[in-house]
Amino acid sequence: MATQKLLLLPGDGIGPEVMAEVKRLIGWLNGKGLASFETEEGLVGGSAYDAHGASISEADMDKAKAADAIIFGAVGGPKWDGVPYEVRPEAGLLRLRKDLGLFANLRPAVCYPALADASSLKREIVEGLDIMIVRELTGGVYFGEPKTITDLGNGQKRAVDTQVYDTYEIERIARVAFDLARKRRNKVTSMEKRNVMKSGVLWNEVVTAVHAREYKDVTLEHQLADSGGMNLVKYPKMFDVIVTDNLFGDMLSDIAAMLTGSLGMLPSASLGEVDAKTHKRRALYEPVHGSAPDIAGKGLANPIAMLTSFGMALRYSFDMGALADKLDAAIAAVLASGLRTADIKAEGSTPVSTTQMGEAIIKELEKLTV
Repeated sequence: MATQKLLLLPGDGIGPEVMAEVKRLIGWLNGKGLASFETEEGLVGGSAYDAHGASISEADMDKAKAADAIIFGAVGGPKWDGVPYEVRPEAGLLRLRKDLGLFANLRPAVCYPALADASSLKREIVEGLDIMIVRELTGGVYFGEPKTITDLGNGQKRAVDTQVYDTYEIERIARVAFDLARKRRNKVTSMEKRNVMKSGVLWNEVVTAVHAREYKDVTLEHQLADSGGMNLVKYPKMFDVIVTDNLFGDMLSDIAAMLTGSLGMLPSASLGEVDAKTHKRRALYEPVHGSAPDIAGKGLANPIAMLTSFGMALRYSFDMGALADKLDAAIAAVLASGLRTADIKAEGSTPVSTTQMGEAIIKELEKLTV
């Protein structure tokens, strides 16, 4: 069994607490002989700024480039609100995405049966929900230049952010979406704002061309991103795979996250190109939730999004889909038993801590791997 190298970047706030449950799971998998993972740890975000004056050090960037996959916690918090913009905690994550070429962000939104009533929407709207949002991650307005604030005098300033996309960036993210759809329900919905944005016009044109040229067997539909957001909360089960740009993907995936009842439930994967020689791709896996500094250190954090992010690593980086399926089944069983962290508590449920939830999931996983 080949040994896989993981870089663990716990980050800030609740990041170290939820990462501890991933470390527990990794240790259990290694001990049972189900996998062979070698781990290193590094600093990112505010913790890196405190130690190095940067949101990620060059040494830890080197570790990231050498790893088979990166498992990332969360960054940020009020403590670092006043640091310079270029070294803010989030800059570490943005650098990892950019320098490693992690252009495809996969954000599944799955509603576990036991949590259908935790959503703010009616049970019949979300029960059985299983959609995948594919967000372009290294282009668009978050990275476009110029990006400036200019003092115009007389108390006036002008801020400029630039939305930029090239054809190849849209083509490659479209292919990721179409390939995923072929393994799911064979439908892709592309979202942009072609009615008011030139980048949306190009996005629509390129996705349509890739579909006609390479993926005629997949159903393709187009929606304006604002209308798509409305439909996500009106009838989310109309979607299978949604592909969209960096900005709209950021917003739409958070909307989709809340359909499931809690941001603490949802994982994500950020993937690079497949290397032609090694057939591997650089990848970073992280929960959708933030650092939640208000509950850090209290044992209240939900570790499920962090654990399922690791599950996505098993699936997309290590070809261990069967093990990932068992992890998902273990989580579903624990939730069905009534155990709940604070964010998903319900009447009649049993409240548990971060550690207790992690332990319960491993116990269920052990039943499924005997």
